[in-house]
Amino acid sequence: MTAAERAPFLIVETGQPVGSLKRYGRFPHWIRVAAGLAARVVAEVDAVRGEPLPAPDGLAGVIVTGPAAFVTDRAEWSERTAGWIREVVQEGTPLLGICYGHQLLAHALGGEVDYNPAGRESGTVFIDLHPPAFEDPIFAALPPRFPAQATHLQTVLRPPEGATVLARSEQDACHAFRWGEHAWGVQFHPEFATHHMRGYVRARADCLRNHGRCPRTVAREVSAAPQARQLLRRFVQHARGHHGTRNGAADRG
Repeated sequence: MTAAERAPFLIVETGQPVGSLKRYGRFPHWIRVAAGLAARVVAEVDAVRGEPLPAPDGLAGVIVTGPAAFVTDRAEWSERTAGWIREVVQEGTPLLGICYGHQLLAHALGGEVDYNPAGRESGTVFIDLHPPAFEDPIFAALPPRFPAQATHLQTVLRPPEGATVLARSEQDACHAFRWGEHAWGVQFHPEFATHHMRGYVRARADCLRNHGRCPRTVAREVSAAPQARQLLRRFVQHARGHHGTRNGAADRG
């Protein structure tokens, strides 16, 4: 195992899955498995409980999870985590924000997050890539249109200044963006398998009805999303490559 492969990834936990899905573990476990990361190279921090967020020195990369929380609540732990995220990405450590993590990254960098005027987006949705995605380090290998799992009420209404919007869906104009060279946010859940998605549809059935959707139809239309899932492994690959390059340059210096 090379030094880059031994470098740890930090998963910042920002909440728990819905109760019916806790038997499958917590978000860090789902992400670690989907990303193909061994437990020995993953560290976890529960931001909600106030666990200290470490300096990014020595980290290969950071992944921020996506629970059912609202950035607009401006919770103390969330604002503290946003400040830490801003420092991490400005320093150049690779970071991937998922759902809430995507919104928190945008907020940390000066973007606008609020309720999606199109209402709740839930189930397997289709993601359409914008041209810049075809040259992006982690999106370039994906097809122009692919399925992904999504469940959210809030969204990035205005990306941060300098961000490159990479993807959209029918209901969400900013489903993915990159800021700088090494920070990404994705509104969809690349770590979700079909049983995770169906569980969330059942848990949000009343909300879906309130937004004019039929939960049974949404659940029935859930399908696998292997291309979206690839993003986690591509992020890991990119982060390890960047870590190796950065450490090699430091050694030569």
